[in-house]
Amino acid sequence: MDKNSLEANLKELESIVSKMEQGDMALEDSIKSYEKGMLLLKLCQESLKEIEQKVLVLSTENTLEKFKPTNE
Repeated sequence: MDKNSLEANLKELESIVSKMEQGDMALEDSIKSYEKGMLLLKLCQESLKEIEQKVLVLSTENTLEKFKPTNE
């Protein structure tokens, strides 16, 4: 697992979810996949939190403020 790659972690998480949704995994394999998925979810949430903190822009007064999308 790459702690620094949100995209790779999301792709692996999606793969796990897809396999589990098929419903043909053994119980023990399902539990292992669930545990790995929860770890990946935590890593993704941490990555998103870090990204959110980085999404700051300089305002016209040279102060930092949170990014505000134009559609708000």
